[in-house]
Amino acid sequence: VQLQASGGGSVQPGESLRLSCVVSGGTPGYYAIGWFRQAPGMEREGVSCFSPVDGSTRYADSVKGRFAISRDDTRNSFYLQMNNLKPEDTAVYYCAADDVPVCSGYETGLQYEYWGQGTLVTVSS
Repeated sequence: VQLQASGGGSVQPGESLRLSCVVSGGTPGYYAIGWFRQAPGMEREGVSCFSPVDGSTRYADSVKGRFAISRDDTRNSFYLQMNNLKPEDTAVYYCAADDVPVCSGYETGLQYEYWGQGTLVTVSS
């Protein structure tokens, strides 16, 4: 299974970005998909998760109401729509896939087997 993340960039506070994650190999519709981020000098943080079991989603408190995870099965792709971006959202963002298709305990990312390469998001005025 391979994941390819893209869509990062440099934006000003209040602007939006949409990250994409293309999943190839395996059965893309089977995996739980997580988005994670890591800022310089900080530990990796779970941002959002999507479970294909029931379509449920989870979000970190810091992004609730601003970020939205979605999928497009026709493109084997997942997305993270990020609105009203803040400087503290600056980080490298990663998508990951988990063979166990649930979001419980996703925050640490420890159970995720497959990872994309990361895409940098910079929010600065």
